[in-house]
Amino acid sequence: MRFLSLVIAVIATATVARAADELPIFDAHMHYSHDAWSVVPPHEVVEILKKAGIKRAMVSSSNNEGTKMLQDVAPGMIVPELRPYRSRGEISTWAKDPTLIPYLEDLLSKRKYRAIGEFHIYGADADLPNVRRVVELAKQYGLYLHSHSDADAVTRHFQQDPAAKVLWAHSGFERPEKVREMLRRYPTLWCDLAFLTAHVSNGKVAPGWRELFIEFPDRFVLGSDTFTPERWHYVIENARWSRQWLSDLPPDVARKIAYENGDRLFGGGQ
Repeated sequence: MRFLSLVIAVIATATVARAADELPIFDAHMHYSHDAWSVVPPHEVVEILKKAGIKRAMVSSSNNEGTKMLQDVAPGMIVPELRPYRSRGEISTWAKDPTLIPYLEDLLSKRKYRAIGEFHIYGADADLPNVRRVVELAKQYGLYLHSHSDADAVTRHFQQDPAAKVLWAHSGFERPEKVREMLRRYPTLWCDLAFLTAHVSNGKVAPGWRELFIEFPDRFVLGSDTFTPERWHYVIENARWSRQWLSDLPPDVARKIAYENGDRLFGGGQ
């Protein structure tokens, strides 16, 4: 009887491990900018996503032609996100660039997107006219704001539009206590986990974060953040690592963070 129990336990463990390995992923934070196009061509990007088990990815690019290139190759896999940058150097200038808003308005009139971002903004700069207009455009077109920002800037987004839908990039690089405070305050705030490691300790979900994920299982998504061409070669390993720590959560919570939340929030790739 003891031997039979041991066999059952081993089979159950193997089944759970196999299910975790096969867990599909919605990657909600990817970039395919101009400096990556020749290093990792579009067809190679799609192969990387398939090998990583990423069923769908929300992609932005500087300039936005990179996203379109990937859509042309894999329209059902790529969820388009409109980035306010035409080149990498505009990260620090976009909020005060007088040519930016006409550029965004033109693209929004021609193509469909699910979000505006990822854009970088901090503190009181979130009240600059360009950023206010971006919040208005997101409301007009029903888009998410993918904001790489501090808690102050996120608060200002919601002051401008209390019904704004905000995806907080990198969870603001905040401690779980602050993330919990923000999620409780703003019901239409979600967080991505791109480029974070603090939520994992020795392959397991770290204390504080575990309680946060269980309290808010519908409010987190994954991301690999391919902000440089070299990061594309890390995507498969990041997906494997993500499945490892997700297997430490209840299966229903793991599925939500892995792909169900992304599917529900950002929909298909068309």
